[in-house]
Amino acid sequence: MTGPDALGTRVVDARGMRCPWPALRLARALRETADVLLLADDPQAAREVAALAGEHGWSVEDTVSPSGDAGWRVRR
Repeated sequence: MTGPDALGTRVVDARGMRCPWPALRLARALRETADVLLLADDPQAAREVAALAGEHGWSVEDTVSPSGDAGWRVRR
């Protein structure tokens, strides 16, 4: 996990991790903050993030990080 970006969003870098680890890292971060940018390169991550967000009522946006990596912005 990394710290907040310039906008105060917590950035969770889960690249290289296989599911369910990106979703678990996301859930942990959202216990402490309301706005998370998750970076993950596992093809299953999108489905895991969507399912977790649906269970908790979080909003999810597909996004691209400043470095060009795909990710999701999740807010509770």
